[in-house]
Amino acid sequence: MARLPRLALAGQTHWLSQQAHGSGTAFADDADRRLYLDVLQEASRAEQVRLHAFALLPHEVHLLATPAESRSLGRMMQAVGRRYVSAYHRRHGGSGTLWAGRFRCALVQPGAPLLDVLCLLDGTDAEAGHTSLAHRTTDGHLALLTDPQEYWALGNTPFDRQARWRDRVAEGLPLSVRQQLLAAARGGWVIGSAAFRQQLAEATDRPVAPRPRGRPAAVRKT
Repeated sequence: MARLPRLALAGQTHWLSQQAHGSGTAFADDADRRLYLDVLQEASRAEQVRLHAFALLPHEVHLLATPAESRSLGRMMQAVGRRYVSAYHRRHGGSGTLWAGRFRCALVQPGAPLLDVLCLLDGTDAEAGHTSLAHRTTDGHLALLTDPQEYWALGNTPFDRQARWRDRVAEGLPLSVRQQLLAAARGGWVIGSAAFRQQLAEATDRPVAPRPRGRPAAVRKT
């Protein structure tokens, strides 16, 4: 089956994910993670991509971002890949690709679906400090990140927003919701309501959700 093109739209928020090649490691230590974020900040600014969240795990990376242009995400990730991979090999030795193919991209509906994805990423491996959680729950704001409007609506003061976000991330998401979100991210599908998916389906010739399994129901002749 032919590989689907990415669904990337200007002004819409997307969940980007990329995995290390084979059993390799994408981030060996804090120095690698700092380097990746430095490179990401430079590339995002050059391509006019607003970054909202990140989760840097040993074998994969997750980002929540809104591009100014539909092609900005691809250009940003290409720039990050070129600089980070070469620097990674200089530090640790080795050569060749670091990532298992191209990055994946799932478009996220504004509102509750966006907050769910933000909660999932901020809460991923939060104890190890490899996510953007501290940006929203402490006074240590990162210049790399721009909080989405949905986060600002959580409270009238920074203290209110931080407290409510800490509680939300601590509560986490139901397992079924986490599984649905992760499946959508892996497939590059739209995350949102049926109405939102239908709206995007009418605006693009690319599928926005997986097709139902099995054969189509037979049409009974009369």
